[in-house]
Amino acid sequence: PVVTLPFPFIAAIGKFGSTTAILLGGVIASHKLFQQLLENVARSPMLFFEQTPIGNLLNRFSKETDAIDSVIPDKLKSLLGFLFSLLEIYIVVIVATPILSVWPHCSFFPTQLWLATNLEFLGNGIVLFAALFAVLSKAHLSPGIVGFSISCALQITGILNWMVRSWTEIENNIVSVERVREYSKTPKEAPWTLGSNSASQAWPTEGAIEFRNYGVQYRPNLEFALKNINIKINGQEKIGIAGRTGAGKSTLAMGLLRLMEAAEGEILIDGVNIAQRGLQDLRAKITIIPQDPVLFAGSLRMNLDPLNQYSDEAIWTVLELIQLKNFVLDLPNQLNHECSEQGENLSVGQKQLVCLARALLRKAQILVLDEATAAVDLETDLQIQSTIRTQFKEWTVLTIAHRINTILDYDRILVLENGLVAEFDSPEKLIAQKGLFYRLVEESGCV
Repeated sequence: PVVTLPFPFIAAIGKFGSTTAILLGGVIASHKLFQQLLENVARSPMLFFEQTPIGNLLNRFSKETDAIDSVIPDKLKSLLGFLFSLLEIYIVVIVATPILSVWPHCSFFPTQLWLATNLEFLGNGIVLFAALFAVLSKAHLSPGIVGFSISCALQITGILNWMVRSWTEIENNIVSVERVREYSKTPKEAPWTLGSNSASQAWPTEGAIEFRNYGVQYRPNLEFALKNINIKINGQEKIGIAGRTGAGKSTLAMGLLRLMEAAEGEILIDGVNIAQRGLQDLRAKITIIPQDPVLFAGSLRMNLDPLNQYSDEAIWTVLELIQLKNFVLDLPNQLNHECSEQGENLSVGQKQLVCLARALLRKAQILVLDEATAAVDLETDLQIQSTIRTQFKEWTVLTIAHRINTILDYDRILVLENGLVAEFDSPEKLIAQKGLFYRLVEESGCV
């Protein structure tokens, strides 16, 4: 006996297969597009974030991603479902009235298919001709076949309208894919690693820094923010960086981390041009503590050791060195204490000390403090400076000064003015010269 599968069962299997394929394809496509978006944004330079409104970025990661995740696959599934339904109806009508096969081929895709009048005309025309040819062929057609053909043809108008609506929805939302892929064409930072030139664990060994005719611009068409910087900083030396607002103090730190690439000249660390190192290799060797301390929502331990590289004993040792151990011991969960977003349940001074502990735990050879004590009280400032002098004495320390008195005992002071090196010598000699640094010290009331 011949086993035949009923048509509804075959149709159900086909619909299930097509739906599954669309959903799986949508998930894979959405995952890849989101991953590309995240990588493209994460690899963008600082200039990109300065020029791009934060609302645009939020839209890409929320609204546009939601359209790719949900709307486009759903509308594509609907479109294909209506298309297959239309093909089923067309097959039924053609089988029932073969003479009708010529006319739909000629008029199925009129120039103005999207107009409602044409859709109505097309659908009703097919119904008219299906009925007309059925009557003309009544001699060899059964009433059941004719009725089935006409009832199927009556559904065409509605299906065509829904097809157009689904296609329009897809066209409207496919723009989200273009917007997400737009960031793949934006400028990117230098590579994270450079293969054979990857920094070894031993580099840098001394932390000596040299600027050779270094200059940098925020944009190619702007004036140089720093120019003709020629200085040598010895390993383990403590350098204070002073100057008035806009002198280029923070720009120097940004150049050292290659947040801005050199427009001219070069920076060498232990004799190695940092432009020949991957960004990850370079930035892993330099620790920076910004003016605004950065903490994430999560445990205190996670904020101290985000990559879970160190033991609890090492963390407690570091906390004791920065005089924060007793505070953590008094917390109910100690190292598992939950920090709120941006560390709002800690004081500014405590957050700054946590950042200092994180830096000390990493044991990088170079430490940059970008006005790290500007927002803390005098007592916490003194505590931080004491920790720097005792625990970071084998490190090269660059401190962008907010309070001049915090750098008066440093080895040398770099004074910047209008992007140029104005003075660079020991504090005693600069004060004796009664130049720019002397005026800054005088204004701060330290002399």
